[in-house]
Amino acid sequence: MSHLSQAPVTTPEAEPTPPTPRAFSEVKGWFSAYDQVLFDWFLTRQNSDAASSGDLLELGAFMGKSAIFLAGYLRDGEEFTVCDLFDSPPPDDENLSEVRDSYPTLTRRGFEVNYLAFHEALPTVIQAPTSVVADRVRAKSCRFIHIDASHLYEHVVQDIESSRLVAAPDAVVVFDDYRSAHCPGVAAAVWAAVVTGGLRVIAVSASKLYATWGDPAPHQAALLSWLEGRSDLWHGVDVVAGLPLVRIGDEGVVPIAPPEPLHPAEEAEPVAPQAPAAVRKPPAAWRKLAKDLLPPLVTRAIVAARRRRR
Repeated sequence: MSHLSQAPVTTPEAEPTPPTPRAFSEVKGWFSAYDQVLFDWFLTRQNSDAASSGDLLELGAFMGKSAIFLAGYLRDGEEFTVCDLFDSPPPDDENLSEVRDSYPTLTRRGFEVNYLAFHEALPTVIQAPTSVVADRVRAKSCRFIHIDASHLYEHVVQDIESSRLVAAPDAVVVFDDYRSAHCPGVAAAVWAAVVTGGLRVIAVSASKLYATWGDPAPHQAALLSWLEGRSDLWHGVDVVAGLPLVRIGDEGVVPIAPPEPLHPAEEAEPVAPQAPAAVRKPPAAWRKLAKDLLPPLVTRAIVAARRRRR
């Protein structure tokens, strides 16, 4: 169940309303098919375990692609919270530069239009720096946390600490861009938390690191058992800082069914092709000339003679 913390932002008359997506593939964002498969596995496993209760949280929403996906796994009584600056002023000059370079088209209105194309109501939206999350979200309340906000080291350190404070026991915490070449701050902050901060890695994909503040062993055992039955995902086990982690690669993964829009576009009924109109052949040149110059009796005689020769 989702809740509204704020009314939807009104769109100024001068600002055009963003187009409503007709399919999940039309929502802008970066969310690979095999990370969608992994999200589905973790969240479905949690949903099948009555003891694994808690809310969902996303830091950094962009245009809503992963938020739309996550909301499909909410259970009755749970809350989904999304925190993003959207089009609010960044808290510092470094973040301002990052927003201008990476997210120049991001607006809360765009997020809302996309999200409401797939869900009846918005999640709880915190339009603010992610540093406020620990004050706005109940301690130890979240079972699944997706972090894809600022890539600046200092901000990621804060997001990691916030996740520790709001994570329920054995919660899954997912970090995006933990190894991307253009985001060294994310890698530095995440791996420092792994080595010295008590964050435990469950698994890694090419784009995301799946971790927990609890014991990773039960997650890993179940994950490895599931992976053994899949030929479309490669996997292996590495040891980092004395602890095992599962490394997963795409071998032509079979994607899960995407979220369906509430109001899919109606397909236009095919229009039956119309038979071409009969084309009247122009009269032969001799016929036109005979009609213009000869008496009707002579013209009819010529036509009759030509028919007899056919």
